[in-house]
Amino acid sequence: MNGRAEPAGSQWYDAEAGPLVRPYAMTGGRTRPGPNHVRFDLIALVVVDDDATSSADESLLGPEHRTLLALCRCGKQSVAELAAGTDLPVGVVRVLLGDLLEAGHVKVSRPVPPAQLPDERILREVIEGLRAL
Repeated sequence: MNGRAEPAGSQWYDAEAGPLVRPYAMTGGRTRPGPNHVRFDLIALVVVDDDATSSADESLLGPEHRTLLALCRCGKQSVAELAAGTDLPVGVVRVLLGDLLEAGHVKVSRPVPPAQLPDERILREVIEGLRAL
């Protein structure tokens, strides 16, 4: 230690306590992403925008924003994967992604809704047709 005796109870956390910055501090107290209140589903796919602004603009971002961008550079990531990769709550990740989307750093795409997928019967007929060839 530092050689000084610390008063009892002065160290109220340990290494397993996690980050000392509360989620509301990371988001500035916001709970909804961006001024347009964009909805980020857990399966929405996020990727870095190739036409994004320079890396000098990224230096103005917070560490959590930069971490999300680094994860997105590896390829398309779902919101759930980004939350797991950053060890942040999904709500916080959604707000931070809203910031990145608004600033033009990322693009968001949504998977095809199940209602628009082909019927299982049609897929089976296609498979049977291919096998018949």
